[in-house]
Amino acid sequence: MCEQVTILGTNVHSVSQQEALEIIAEFIASGKPHHIITANAEIVYQAYHDQTRRQIINNADLVTADGAGVVWAANYLGQPLPERVTGIDLFHAICRIAGEKQWKIYILGAKQEIIEQAVQNLQTQYPHCSIVGYHNGYFDQQEEEAILNDIKKKQPDVLLVAMGVPKQDDWIITHQKILQVPVAMGVGGCLDVISGKLKRAPQWMQKMSLEWLYRLI
Repeated sequence: MCEQVTILGTNVHSVSQQEALEIIAEFIASGKPHHIITANAEIVYQAYHDQTRRQIINNADLVTADGAGVVWAANYLGQPLPERVTGIDLFHAICRIAGEKQWKIYILGAKQEIIEQAVQNLQTQYPHCSIVGYHNGYFDQQEEEAILNDIKKKQPDVLLVAMGVPKQDDWIITHQKILQVPVAMGVGGCLDVISGKLKRAPQWMQKMSLEWLYRLI
């Protein structure tokens, strides 16, 4: 496994997006369940003040630097990271190569109209991507049982959970052994952006690590 940088007690793996994708491919090939977290500065800060949250992150199989603040902190500590690897960029990258790799994807989270539009947009953008199932993130315990059964029936290689932090990671950890999905990753508000409800920062701001400023504005 790749090297790690420890920031305020939280371990972040030193990987580029391409290296992260290669690791994901290894996880899927193994057939065993793995948990991926894309950690931004807010998540690292929360983990610094919450030992349980910090332990969850440090127990994850892959933690990427989702945010300019995390990359800056690593540089400050003299352990520079290759690049920022955001959840939404990783989401798109997985969908882009899923057809070639024959990966099956299941998406869980957001409101019904949001996830429906997001799935439609993804299938238009990545026509060879196999999205075998999806469900909104608003369900009770009885509905959850049906969702779990659907996921087990569909046997996805990748489960993308958009419930926000920390709920999405808690949900993944709770059901990881039952579902046995090789890769489970929390993707926060990605579906809002993919659906078109929210706009992402322009490319020039992303490249200058100013996406946080765009969201703030």
